[in-house]
Amino acid sequence: MGDMPLEQLKTYNGSSPKPDDFDGYWERALLELDAQSLEYELIPAAFTSPLAECFHLYFTGVGGAKIHGKLVRPKAGGSHVKGPAMAMFHGYSSDSGDWFDKIGYAAHGITVLALDCRGQGGLSEDNLQVQGTTIRGHIIRGIDDPDPDKLYFRNVFLDTVQTVRILMSMSHVGAERVGVYGCSQGGALAAACASLEPRVKLAVPVYPFLSDYRHSWELGASTSAYEELVYYFRLFDPNHEREDAIFNKLGYIDISNLADRIQGKVIFVTGLADTICPPSTQFAVYNQIQSDKELVVYHEYGHEYIPRLSDRTLEAFLKM
Repeated sequence: MGDMPLEQLKTYNGSSPKPDDFDGYWERALLELDAQSLEYELIPAAFTSPLAECFHLYFTGVGGAKIHGKLVRPKAGGSHVKGPAMAMFHGYSSDSGDWFDKIGYAAHGITVLALDCRGQGGLSEDNLQVQGTTIRGHIIRGIDDPDPDKLYFRNVFLDTVQTVRILMSMSHVGAERVGVYGCSQGGALAAACASLEPRVKLAVPVYPFLSDYRHSWELGASTSAYEELVYYFRLFDPNHEREDAIFNKLGYIDISNLADRIQGKVIFVTGLADTICPPSTQFAVYNQIQSDKELVVYHEYGHEYIPRLSDRTLEAFLKM
């Protein structure tokens, strides 16, 4: 899979279409979300720590789905200062992860709420009823339904916003001190969340997924996270008679089309050796961001463990 040199990446703005009613689509979605309650249920976790309190958190998302997350918060103390908080989003098909990897943040006074994406590896339910198929992934879930509101990732993006709004409503959290973090799919969700909720103070998207779908496909998506696009065309549109319509519809859930709405600070992390989410599809997001932003490039790294990133992320969240 070939991609662009760094200097060209820094000016690349993406090649996938943006639907004409894109802004109205998301304003309508946010109005639906505004009607959702911020009430949630906390269930103490079996996992315990002397450094933090751990809970399963459940809320009702758009469409009535029961959504789960892991809440890890600092032990209650005498301070009346409202602390910072992080919404954490996971990679494709995975889940909210272990309790342990959130304890370090809580030990530093940061509340963490890690979301389980609907119908993936965690405990959140996906009750979406759509026409069409889901094969090899969720990007295409809802693509054959005549109603674009039935796209799977529309609801997941809204779940991320509800997650940060719940954090902002907590009595021990400073509503103006809430940020978002994630890698791959989680990086995409961090960017989408910051785009749709302007109060997000800090976003740290790491090699984000869900961007510039047409370009991803053109680069050879059969060997990347976007392989479901190839399977879809092979099975349901082998002559590509609906190619333009399909990519236009995917434009609703393309984070490169949302990125210019972000108002908070962004620390954007990418690896130039990424063959899973090609660097150009990531720069298509970064170059659209208009707010205060910092680009962190790992030249010899791809879709993998990134050294020193955890330390850098903790320091950034402590400064919120």
